[in-house]
Amino acid sequence: MEMVKLSGITKSFGSVRALKGLDLSADIGTVCALLGPNGAGKTTAIRVLATLTRPDAGDAFVAGYSVVTNPRKVREHIGMAGQHAAVDDDMTGRENLVILGRMYHLGRRAAGERAAELLDQFDLAEAADRLVKTWSGGMRRRLDLVASLVVSPSVLFLDEPTTGLDPRSRNEVWSSVSALAAGGTTILLTTQYLEEADRLADQVVIIDSGHVVAQGTPEALKGSLGTRIDVVVERSENIDAAAAVMAQWATSPPEIDGDERRVSTQIVSSTLTLPEVVRTLEIAKIDAEDVTFRRPTLDEVFLSRTGNKGSEGTP
Repeated sequence: MEMVKLSGITKSFGSVRALKGLDLSADIGTVCALLGPNGAGKTTAIRVLATLTRPDAGDAFVAGYSVVTNPRKVREHIGMAGQHAAVDDDMTGRENLVILGRMYHLGRRAAGERAAELLDQFDLAEAADRLVKTWSGGMRRRLDLVASLVVSPSVLFLDEPTTGLDPRSRNEVWSSVSALAAGGTTILLTTQYLEEADRLADQVVIIDSGHVVAQGTPEALKGSLGTRIDVVVERSENIDAAAAVMAQWATSPPEIDGDERRVSTQIVSSTLTLPEVVRTLEIAKIDAEDVTFRRPTLDEVFLSRTGNKGSEGTP
């Protein structure tokens, strides 16, 4: 069942066309990662879905309700966590959640019960009555996620939820996001970390210049680029010769990393074998320290679909 759908969304800001007929959808209980270079239109798409920006044309739906004709009902079904924690550091975790519950018109008892339920569910109960400013970065980010769930939204928008976190804290947030999706929450995620999208997303949508340039599961997108070869030469002076050899199998000019003495390329032939590559290098008198066949990474898919325009970011 589709919980989120954008259909033919266009949006301009002055002379800048941020979205150009954007289409995408996300099913219930799935994580959809929205990726794209700076200025691609990711944040504008999220703002349209969150009823913060009205599209110029097209429509978007959340839980079946139109953001254009029924924004009030859309707001009843969504939660949102931005890049920076929105909780109050000078209050306890429990106090933050109880106050939010009261703001959402829960009674005092219901707000307290909901706060206790969420703190326990996300493994924050032990720290619940400490001031948030004494919490770790990962715990505070989890609390920010929890705060967006006080009224149990059907759809949660996460804008770069792990920016600035250390690996341990990032893993904590990833576990929380996975638990939310498993519980039936539909999540739209923007992220700087392609590894994050690879690990969490059921579907990846890559946007460039306001429209979708690629979409599918992480595995399907990586598989669409075929196979890559990495060759590490023993001597730096052989790296250009290795690139020339590999060019005969390549779909584009081989990529050279001089510091690592590595040449990488995507190959055309599905019948090329590792022994054949090794023999060809030997004939060319190139000593290889390592030769590896591998699947492309999601980073490589991103770069191939966006024309190497750079890393993620919030447009």
